[in-house]
Formats: sequence, C-alpha cells, structure tokens
Amino acid sequence: MNYGKKSVKQKKKALQSTSSKLGRKCLLTFSKVLLLCVIAIGIIAICAGLGVFKGIIDSAPTITLEDATPTRYSSFIYDSKGNQMAKLIAEDSNRVPVTMDQIPTDLANAFVAIEDERFYQHNGIDIMGILRAGVTAVKTGFKRQEGASTITQQLAKNTLFTQEKHLARKAAEMFAALAIEKQYNKEQIFEMYVNTIYFGSGHYGIGEAAQGYFGKTPLQLTDAEAVMLAGLPNAPSAYSPNSSPDLAVKRMQVVLKRMVKCRVLTRTQADAIAEEAAGLTV
Repeated sequence: MNYGKKSVKQKKKALQSTSSKLGRKCLLTFSKVLLLCVIAIGIIAICAGLGVFKGIIDSAPTITLEDATPTRYSSFIYDSKGNQMAKLIAEDSNRVPVTMDQIPTDLANAFVAIEDERFYQHNGIDIMGILRAGVTAVKTGFKRQEGASTITQQLAKNTLFTQEKHLARKAAEMFAALAIEKQYNKEQIFEMYVNTIYFGSGHYGIGEAAQGYFGKTPLQLTDAEAVMLAGLPNAPSAYSPNSSPDLAVKRMQVVLKRMVKCRVLTRTQADAIAEEAAGLTV
C-alpha cells in the first residue's frame, strides 16, 4: 500500500470534500423541511383565522331595527293652524330625523370619503383599514394613530354601547357591526348613522346640525356647507364652526382632499368648494 505523504494528503482531501458535500446536503435538506413547516404553519393559521372570522359572522346575533335605530328625538308643539309653538328637548335628544332621500349626494359622498371610504365594499369591518392604521402606528412609533372604525361600527357604538374605550367593548362593537350588516342594506345603515352622530354645539343628527348651524334642511345645504358638516363628527367640540370656525375650515380641507382621492370630486370641483367656504357664515 502507498503510505506516501502525497497519498495521505489526497485521501484527506477526498474525505474533507465528501464531508463538505454531506454537510451542504444536510443543510439544504434541513432548509427545505424548515420552509415547508413554515408554509404549513402559515396555511393552518390562515385557515384557522378564516374559520374563526366565518364563525363570528355566522354566529352574530340578530339585531332588530329598534336596536340600532336612533332614539331621543326632539318633540314639537303646534297650534291649531299648524304653526310651531315650542320645541321640547331632553338630554341628548336635540335630533330631527331625516330619511335617505333627504340627504344630498355630495353630503353622503363626503361622509363616506372621510369616515369610511370602503363603506360599500366591506361587511361591517374594514380589514384593510385596520392594517393601514396598524402600519401607521408602528411607523410613527405610536405617536400617530388613525381610526379604523367603519360607519357601521360607529352606528353600533352610538346606539348599542356606551362611549367607553377598552378592548372588550371594541370587540363587541365589531361583533355588532357584523350583525347589523346582516340585517340591513347600506342605505339603511347610512341613514341611521347620520341620524345618530354628534356635530357639536348640542346638535345631534344631520337634520338638527343643518338647521342649527345654517338654518336649512340637509337638501338645502350648499356643497361647502355639506362638506363642512361631514368633517365635524371626528372631533365635534374642536371643529364646531360656532366656537372654532378656522379649525372647521381646516378640517373641511381635509375632507375635500379625501373626496378627490376617492374620486367623488375633481380637483377643480374641490377648489371651487374651498373658495365657497371662505364666505361661509354660521
């Protein structure tokens, strides 16, 4: 047998090469197995999530029209000739009901654009909106947090729950929103919504807000007045035109930008409404 130095080196090199190939093969096999496990876990998690979500939808409780319908409306006293003599208002009841056919299109478009741009696509919960809000919060170190509540969730909050803010109530609000969407169409939901929300200065619902701020019915509102009112519910005390007209106009600019983004207004139309806002009096 050849025990020369050259032969030993060759055998050692061959063994190292074989060992290296075996190591790479094991690493590749392990990587493939690990990748398959991650994919399998991901698929299971997605299926489980979809199953839970479907279960929530299927088990959502039945909500009657009376449950979600706005209450506490103002009462009026008339004389024998039909003239209004007095208006009776209890706590949180300064509200005049309006129907969908009494709401101008621009006003409805403004509300949807600023409050819930996917209102006509989602089933009560806007998953994309939740993800967007989460990404924004992380990117800004939780210094800026966007709202992700849909119009349907806001209706549920205003009619079925208190205004407390905690995780359990938020979950119940989402659950109720799914139930409301199962019972009513989008027009019914939007009509109930605009009759419940608070616009500041003691005005509840779009009917009372239009009358209280501008002395008009919703259908009589100009485009600028309609857009201004759509911006108030986000922070009614801060944006009230009575106490903070400059902030109300700034908020209105935000609404107009959202309407252009959602393609319910052109940039030219938005600029025209902005010019009109300069002459608004409340």
